[in-house]
Amino acid sequence: MALLPPSTNADYGGLKVAAWGLTLISAGTIIPALIHIGLPDGGAGVIGGLDLSHSRETIISLFAWAGTTQLVWGLMLLAISLRYRAIVPLALALLSLERSLHAWHMWGPKGSQDLTVHHPPEAWITLGAVPVLLLLLFLSLRSR
Repeated sequence: MALLPPSTNADYGGLKVAAWGLTLISAGTIIPALIHIGLPDGGAGVIGGLDLSHSRETIISLFAWAGTTQLVWGLMLLAISLRYRAIVPLALALLSLERSLHAWHMWGPKGSQDLTVHHPPEAWITLGAVPVLLLLLFLSLRSR
């Protein structure tokens, strides 16, 4: 048994733009992951603008943890987009769910709905990502 099973690209019936969109999204997942893992503060202060004067170690640890899971998720998305396209629709559906839940937590009852309050870049990116992901999901389900 091999680490990577044979490609399923021939079984993918959706539009190719959806698979290539997933490739871009995987890069947009891997790059922030490397930032969270690599920067001394995980990007919490220098990018996210969070106050690290309280619970600095906990916040930085959480950013490193999030970056680690984000890196693995991004690598899996990259493999799906390039080699296992038969499951592109599933990956896009799961991403849509993930980003929708992130948006809910950032802007809903656990976050701040006040637009004058500071929100990290991820909060704004996520709002824009949800409709893009839903469009790509739709395109992945359309027949060529």
